[in-house]
Amino acid sequence: MLYKANQTIEGEYDVIVVGSGLAGMTAANKLGKNGRKVLLLESHNKLGGFATWFKRNSGDHIFDISLHGFPVGMIKTCRKYWSREIADLIVPLKRVRFVNPQFEVETDFTKEHFTKILIEKFQVEAEVVDNFFNHLAAMNFYDENQMTNGELFEKFFPGRPDITRFLLEPITYANGSTLEDPAITYGIVFSNFMNKGVYTFCGGTDQLISKMKDELLKNGVDIKLHTKVERIVIKDGITQGVDTGKQEVRGKAVLSNANLLSTINQMVGNEHFSSEYQQKAAAVRLNTSSAQVYMGIKQGESIPDIGDLIFYSVAPTFNTDQLLSTEITSQTFSVYYPKTRPHLNDRYSIVSSTNARYEDWQDLSPEQYQKRKERMIEYTLQQIEKLIPGIRQKIDFTDASTPLTIERYTHHQHGSSFGTKLEGLDVSMKMHQEIKGLFHSGSVGIIMSGWLGAANYGVIQSHQVESYLDQV
Repeated sequence: MLYKANQTIEGEYDVIVVGSGLAGMTAANKLGKNGRKVLLLESHNKLGGFATWFKRNSGDHIFDISLHGFPVGMIKTCRKYWSREIADLIVPLKRVRFVNPQFEVETDFTKEHFTKILIEKFQVEAEVVDNFFNHLAAMNFYDENQMTNGELFEKFFPGRPDITRFLLEPITYANGSTLEDPAITYGIVFSNFMNKGVYTFCGGTDQLISKMKDELLKNGVDIKLHTKVERIVIKDGITQGVDTGKQEVRGKAVLSNANLLSTINQMVGNEHFSSEYQQKAAAVRLNTSSAQVYMGIKQGESIPDIGDLIFYSVAPTFNTDQLLSTEITSQTFSVYYPKTRPHLNDRYSIVSSTNARYEDWQDLSPEQYQKRKERMIEYTLQQIEKLIPGIRQKIDFTDASTPLTIERYTHHQHGSSFGTKLEGLDVSMKMHQEIKGLFHSGSVGIIMSGWLGAANYGVIQSHQVESYLDQV
């Protein structure tokens, strides 16, 4: 078993997994359970990829990075491909709130409650609501459906920007969907989210990844942190292993959980792919990034229950450009009560998230960058003060992350929080058809974004790896 820093990588592996996001970890765990010899490589000092956390004030504060609200399906995925212990710690978020100039709503985020709100608050006929949800349920990724999200909402709720905001805003924060994206990117994801509400992991991301690490080691997966893969070794169209810059490690198959475009352009090289595949890859657009503000509450202080997730905005209507702007008008507050991390002894924290553009941050001078971060923190404190008057006096720590922070720690191109747009999924899924033994899994195509999508995509691609190994 390989895990400690002073241990060295030796021998050949059935599978080398590059990157330990939820897709990479889940694939590695499943392959390890099946008796394959697996090596999991991670450039960072901890597992999890974007599903991560950090500590401040000597561990006095712990903050989760990604908004970890996910569908109920995560319970089944964790039970089947991880452990019952992990699955049993997935719990519902009961209070999801919308606070904006158009409306204020609280919901448990189930289909039944959304139906009730659309009929009673937004005064939509029950038949229209039923037809809308039936249309979503019938959506299929393989259908040739060119309708956009904007067109979808206009078809069922013409002239109702308030309903568009109610339906799309949460998913925009979850996977970067916009009005201009294909409706399939909304329909499948939202149907899953609305099935039985939104869930989270009791104990926080740090506890989840710790349990996943233990499960990986139990199933014989070798893990090497602080190990960045410089090159995936290809010879005569067949995958040979990886080069870490310090050594070459042989593997019959490689599953990249790195950014899709980084995998193609940097780790492999365009020359190894067909011209048709190169053209498709060149057309893949990266999804947007995000920025966050972290607020730690003093030991011994408490805050009232204002909800678990609050989609908060001062913008008059839903607008994609405004959601991405550095002139913040909309943000999501994730509130962490003692019930979220019961092992921390009555600690509270709040994380504010906004969608963001990488290009708005990339060319700033160090002084400009710091000032923009400080402005973002100050604006966030002003807004949370409206929800919890007097909270400034209870906060003893603030910090912020930006798209540059995400790029630095995850190596995602342009700090992409949600992988690629929809066209990336086909390119990702067909990589092994181009190069024998080379596979990709991760946050791509929006549909495979988020915690559940990423984990399930890891499972899907592990099946492809198994088929290849059986043939070899």
